[in-house]
Amino acid sequence: MASELRVNTLKDAAGNNSIATSFVANGSAKAFALWNSAGTPAYRDSFNMGSITDHGTGDQTVAFTNSMANANFTTSGQVGNGNDGDASNSQMRRGSSATGSQRCTIQFATSASNANYDYTYVGLVIHGDLA
Repeated sequence: MASELRVNTLKDAAGNNSIATSFVANGSAKAFALWNSAGTPAYRDSFNMGSITDHGTGDQTVAFTNSMANANFTTSGQVGNGNDGDASNSQMRRGSSATGSQRCTIQFATSASNANYDYTYVGLVIHGDLA
């Protein structure tokens, strides 16, 4: 039998440090993913993520299992090759956004040029409102 818990405020065990449940729900990540973009992109771990579309080197779109309310959500990401000696200067750029997906372009930067690159660790976090 399913049960339901309805509360407006959460407090710690001592009854202190209250926080509204709306703050907790609104501030929680609505989706995240960690994937390997080298070769055929594949998730290492994810939440609320569906397929990955590979558009070429360093250019992927991740689809959400549950869509966002609009395309004005915020993203943050990180990339690397999973070792402490990785001294690359890389960046992830937010590409086109839709309520059901986010495109990411990942570049490896040198002093001479920038080029798209497939990193072995690509992380993305989505904050916003679900539909």
